[in-house]
Amino acid sequence: MSAIRTEKNWMMLSLRWLARAGSILSILLLLLFIFGEEFQPAKITLKEWVGLAFFPFGLVVGMIVAWWKEGVGAGITLASLLAFYVVFGFLFGDSLGGWFIVFAAPGFLFLLCWSLSWSKFGRGNELKS
Repeated sequence: MSAIRTEKNWMMLSLRWLARAGSILSILLLLLFIFGEEFQPAKITLKEWVGLAFFPFGLVVGMIVAWWKEGVGAGITLASLLAFYVVFGFLFGDSLGGWFIVFAAPGFLFLLCWSLSWSKFGRGNELKS
């Protein structure tokens, strides 16, 4: 029983740090996209501000929150991604590819960590770091 618990803790810890490392990478890449060129807020349209509120700002906030509260942070990240696709894809009729999902991938990992920590076998066996 102890070996199973130790293996589970090691797997949860690895998954948690994979999500955290992915969130750092994703946030850094998003910041490079935003601030890599001269940032001119006056040239951004209202439609673009709505999109920026969800992607990348909502994603970044969600990933930062997920470092402390995995479930809440994953929810913010994935809700922001969904809202971004709804606003641009359905409401504005823009064609969006799947590349935005790649930036939100750590949110899915945080969601997996959170769900495994609350699963039937994980409750009480997680290792906090």
